[in-house]
Amino acid sequence: MKKLTHWAVSALTAFSVTAATNVMAEDSPVPDTVNFTVPFGVGGGTDVWARFMAPNLTSHIDGEPTIVIKNQPGGGSLTGTNLFYKRAKDDGSSIIGTSASTLFPYMLGDKRVRFKLDDWTPILASPTGGVVYVQPNLGVASSKDVGKLLDQELKLASQGPTRLELPILIALDLLGADVKPVFGMKSRGAGRLAFERGEATIDFQTSSAYIRNVKGLVEANKAVPVFSVGVMNKEGNIVRDPAFPGIPTFEEAYFTVHGKQPSGMQYDVYRKFLAAGFAFQKVIFVPSDAPSDVLAAYNKGVREMIKDPKFKAEAAVQIGPYQNAVGLDIATYLSDAVTISPEMYTWISDWLKAEFNYKL
Repeated sequence: MKKLTHWAVSALTAFSVTAATNVMAEDSPVPDTVNFTVPFGVGGGTDVWARFMAPNLTSHIDGEPTIVIKNQPGGGSLTGTNLFYKRAKDDGSSIIGTSASTLFPYMLGDKRVRFKLDDWTPILASPTGGVVYVQPNLGVASSKDVGKLLDQELKLASQGPTRLELPILIALDLLGADVKPVFGMKSRGAGRLAFERGEATIDFQTSSAYIRNVKGLVEANKAVPVFSVGVMNKEGNIVRDPAFPGIPTFEEAYFTVHGKQPSGMQYDVYRKFLAAGFAFQKVIFVPSDAPSDVLAAYNKGVREMIKDPKFKAEAAVQIGPYQNAVGLDIATYLSDAVTISPEMYTWISDWLKAEFNYKL
């Protein structure tokens, strides 16, 4: 609840200041140059998302600051995120874009985490989807053949067991697939390149990277999508992703193989990390000690951006037809999303140790 209270107060303060200063657009408090840290390599989902967001933020924030992308890969995003926490300026000239690969280690108490989310204010959260796809030479012609994957070893080029691929690894294990991940990739983009070189037989990309970099492979018969993670509707049910309506969800793939819906603790853990990692898959944070008028200017800008019809149309093509969250909408749900129960922690801890000899 500490994080929820902090984020809610920050968002409410920024919103109040925004309302009081809308008429002062000429003198924006946001610095002329803003460094946007992306703690991943070039070409991955977060990088694609950030490079789409940057010019749109520029055009909607008063003063039109120049936003410079700073890629700082390493440690599955922890290297760049830790450096940002240590070095970010408090004048609004430093922002960061995080991903599930950043939130998951934080949720799991990873000892390499040196940052505190409570010290940052989220100004924009972008949900996303994602697709799992395989090499055509595995004998899978379409998602209907997903059962054929259970009879062979699958190689996945992964950043690490607690990174973005965590819910995918849980899902594939629940499905019954024999996945042999090779850890150490610097980004999901690097994992995709390993797939393109034939070094990996199965891969996963978030919506933005899939749309930009994988759809062409599918059209060229060099990749076969087998399931998507879907999206969660208002009733809490996972349904097909509007960005990929022709690709079945994991739940549908599971039913195809097992003739029933997934259930039990493992599925509950999967859904928890799916919610945390995909509803808040990409988040832009600003250090909370930035001046309130700076936070207000950012909040005003992102609110105007997500309402812009041009932005909506371009976003649907570039990163998928998803609804971004801002201000209090983020504060209301993000704290719960990054908090797991003791029972879930015990299960995931035991599973990581048994599957990958990884100790939390």
